[in-house]
Amino acid sequence: MNPGRKRQKLTERETQIMQILWEHGPLFIREMVEMWDEPKPHFNTISTLVRILEEKKYVGHEKIGNSHRFYAIAEKSDFSRCSLAEVIRNYFNNSYKNAVSALAEDEKISIEELREIIDIVESRHREINNSK
Repeated sequence: MNPGRKRQKLTERETQIMQILWEHGPLFIREMVEMWDEPKPHFNTISTLVRILEEKKYVGHEKIGNSHRFYAIAEKSDFSRCSLAEVIRNYFNNSYKNAVSALAEDEKISIEELREIIDIVESRHREINNSK
């Protein structure tokens, strides 16, 4: 993804296509349709969505015979960071502390995992201070 270009939001179906491409690599449309859960979307629906993703510069293709095999250009990490920031902003008053507190309250994160996070933050803080 171009660093200076703002990431466009993906629809649910576009996100599903990107997930399939990130997980399985280059695929033909028919292969993507086969991987879809029931009820499977129509071939033309997936084809249209893939073309939209190409216009957004998230997907590319290579011509193989009379067909096209599609692959992800955008990296999954670009979307996961932005999506997490969006969730934190929209649901936790832009507070990562509130998000982690909610995970702890719902017992979705363990004390050991919290300690690991603290270790990562402290290690990163030491790296920054040592580089100054």
